[in-house]
Amino acid sequence: MKVRNYINGQFQLSDTKDFFDVHDPSNGRIIAQTPQSSVNDLDLAVSSAMLAFESWRSTPAVDRVQPLYKLKILLERDSDKISEILVQEHGKTLKEAKGDLLRGIQMCEVACGIPSLSMGQFSNNVASGIDSFSLRRPIGVFAGINPFNFPAMVPFWFWPFAVATGNTYVMKPSERVPMTQEYIFSLIDECGFPPGVINLVNGGKEIVNGILEHRDISGVNFVGRTHVAKIVYEKCTQNRK
Repeated sequence: MKVRNYINGQFQLSDTKDFFDVHDPSNGRIIAQTPQSSVNDLDLAVSSAMLAFESWRSTPAVDRVQPLYKLKILLERDSDKISEILVQEHGKTLKEAKGDLLRGIQMCEVACGIPSLSMGQFSNNVASGIDSFSLRRPIGVFAGINPFNFPAMVPFWFWPFAVATGNTYVMKPSERVPMTQEYIFSLIDECGFPPGVINLVNGGKEIVNGILEHRDISGVNFVGRTHVAKIVYEKCTQNRK
């Protein structure tokens, strides 16, 4: 099975000829192939995210979180199926896999509170005749580089909050465990996000570097090893992210 990307509201196969074999740790059998997507695939995802941002940023927060409410319900409905996929590709016990997913569902639930959590502040008469106020506004396209160890949980630490606050997003799962997120994105596809708001691009080092250097990506989240984090941090600062 060749794992698909999800770009501009549609699943699509990468045109790459290079794939990473995903093995079932219990028997060594190849169960999927992760495309080592090209920078062209990434550009398509970022372009769709930029286009979606123009209207998504102006969508009321109470409307932006409605797809997340739906997603939470779907994740709970299919939790057994998702956990089984996670066990198969990662090797966790079923109990660990269910805990992994549960934390992700909880993050989705918290992000539904963004209409209250993202409120600004107002201070009356901070000086004579002067009032002070702050507004929280979306920035643009964000991207996430995710680790192998918690395929369901870690992505949910970031993307629900990014899109709920009016940003758009491109996610890169670990190439070693892509199947969990592909299934989750099949549920995301049912939830009513406008095309381009949330995208999935599979790949390896080329996509990581592409994310860190892309001029149209405003910020990056990363969870992983320290020496890799240093590289991510340095490249992001060099590219003003």
